[in-house]
Amino acid sequence: MQSTSKSSPLKLGFIGGALCSAVGYAHFASCMMDNRWSLESGCFAPDSTENLDTARAYGVASDRLYDRWEEMLVGERGRLDAIVVLTPIPSHCAIVTACLKEGFPVICEKALTASVAEVERVMEVRDAVKGFLAVTYNYSGYPMVRELRSLIRKGALGRILHFQAEMPQEGLIRVDAHGHKIAPQPWRLADEPIPMVHLDLAAHLHQLIHYLTGQEPLEVVSDQGTHGLFDVIDNVTCLCRYSEGVQGQIWFSKSALGHRNGLRLRIYGSDASAQWFQGNPEELVLSFSDGRRQVVDRASTLEVAGMRRYNRFKAGHPAGFIEAFANLYSDIADCLRQYKSTGQWGSEEVFRAELAAEGLRMLEAMVRSAQRKSWQQVDRVLP
Repeated sequence: MQSTSKSSPLKLGFIGGALCSAVGYAHFASCMMDNRWSLESGCFAPDSTENLDTARAYGVASDRLYDRWEEMLVGERGRLDAIVVLTPIPSHCAIVTACLKEGFPVICEKALTASVAEVERVMEVRDAVKGFLAVTYNYSGYPMVRELRSLIRKGALGRILHFQAEMPQEGLIRVDAHGHKIAPQPWRLADEPIPMVHLDLAAHLHQLIHYLTGQEPLEVVSDQGTHGLFDVIDNVTCLCRYSEGVQGQIWFSKSALGHRNGLRLRIYGSDASAQWFQGNPEELVLSFSDGRRQVVDRASTLEVAGMRRYNRFKAGHPAGFIEAFANLYSDIADCLRQYKSTGQWGSEEVFRAELAAEGLRMLEAMVRSAQRKSWQQVDRVLP
């Protein structure tokens, strides 16, 4: 869905997303970039100083700032077009369901919830109130990832055979200049039944493979370990079997020194393969069965990434993480306007709770596999 709206910006409120959070500023900057949204209110942090400092930095008036998110739902009733939930993952279920019950459309940072049971509860509430709920997976907002999806759909790679998806990071094994370990936010050091590294990183990998191939996970065999400086799972490998015979390898880690964020996707087809690396997001590397290799970027003649909406700057001025998020927020704005007009919405770029639920079922199967040391089926919802 391409953005063409000339309407006034939609009005947003944030729950969470303070300046001290991992994703708050990225959401703020990206939602404002294309004038599709305006941040009007928030309850950004439980600490009053952080809450006030964030409101000032984001330009939110003091009379639209709240100490408790429950008070915000009352005070902002009828004043907002949507609420963005940016709190720690374990709190998502309670906040998202409360927002939906109060009639607010909701945009929630992944992972939508911490378990399959919670996501099913969220969907029950959403369906009961016929609410709007979108989950943010920002990496599929990169133009070259969207270009790759278009190439796969057109058959440029032939039949998809297998893939490798990895997201190594080093955050739980790094030390500062004095040799002291660098502690992340406390909630990231408390593993749920699905460990936090799965919810934080593997949720993205599941979504990206779905986005690119359209296939669903059927069964997995996985191993996990603790190698960093904290007593949580921080390194996971997984072999996957997907629908239509597609095989996959997944690796995600927070104890891989040298990787700031090594997100890399390799898709192998019968006629060609493609590789995309987030550290060099403007390029897509294609390798063909006749030995040719081609590197394409936004300066090439491209069907998707060449669109005007993806070229805020000319090729050679790289777009990155914030722009990818902005692309997604533009798509969400289109979906929300469609929902407000018709009560329904649809987009190939914006994802519902159903995809989050499939991802959580896959993550639960990965945890079971690591514990039982065997292949495990990914639970499926019967039609």
